[in-house]
Amino acid sequence: MSTAIKCDKTARVHGGTLGYYSHVSVKTGTTMRFTLFSPPEGKKSGGLVVFLSGLTCTEDNFTTKAGAYQQAAALGLSILAPDTSPRGEGVADDDAYDLGQGAGFYLNATQAPWAQHFQMESYLIEELIPQCEEKFDLDPNKKSIMGHSMGGHGALTLYFKYPDLFCSCSAFSPIVAPSQVPWGHKAFAAYIGDDQSAWKNHDACALVESAENASSNAEILIDQGLADDFLKEQLRPELFKDACAKAGQTLTLRLHEGYDHSYFFIQSFMDDHLAWHAKYMVP
Repeated sequence: MSTAIKCDKTARVHGGTLGYYSHVSVKTGTTMRFTLFSPPEGKKSGGLVVFLSGLTCTEDNFTTKAGAYQQAAALGLSILAPDTSPRGEGVADDDAYDLGQGAGFYLNATQAPWAQHFQMESYLIEELIPQCEEKFDLDPNKKSIMGHSMGGHGALTLYFKYPDLFCSCSAFSPIVAPSQVPWGHKAFAAYIGDDQSAWKNHDACALVESAENASSNAEILIDQGLADDFLKEQLRPELFKDACAKAGQTLTLRLHEGYDHSYFFIQSFMDDHLAWHAKYMVP
């Protein structure tokens, strides 16, 4: 059983409270860290937004760089930002930035040496989110998910895999077709093996095309910078646009001249994303 959530420190932000928290996870077998922003008292009915970060990030990147909390406070939204992987002594790792610690890809690994700790999908869905809902008195029926890059991949795939869990989904610069790009080939082969039929369970393009009721989902918002160095080789948003069109999934894909893959891009359009989610959760 996971340990109780421990508050490591807090800060006052735009009238709300930002907390840094940790707990020992039963799913990963490690100490996991996350941040949670709670809006001002009297404005807590807006719902919860889960933000999944990208490669190399910790729980701190979004927290300190996204500029999300003024808008979240105004809309009454809580924001949960988990770490991107299990970490610590004895946890498998790799010298490359795109595998191992900091690169969990929000899935459950089945291959050694990763399977022992890299159980990020189960950790998020079965452990972290339910525990936060209970501890912080959050409405389980008002929850949305978003992410950046690897985290955009996580947000989209978890949205399709758990259609009754999230009200809406959005992403910045997501990896939409990991089965077709180098980042995904490397991570999926390591974490879940060489059988590419299993990769489809973690590929947003494949998942939307196989979704039974994609046309009934909330519209998805994706922002993509056209000066992003990873756009053509790793991200391929046009593949997801085509997949959504085939499946009947409504999508707003916004392409922005001059913007790159950084948090400068994210903070430029963060308010739009939070307002997007709020309209699906705020009565």
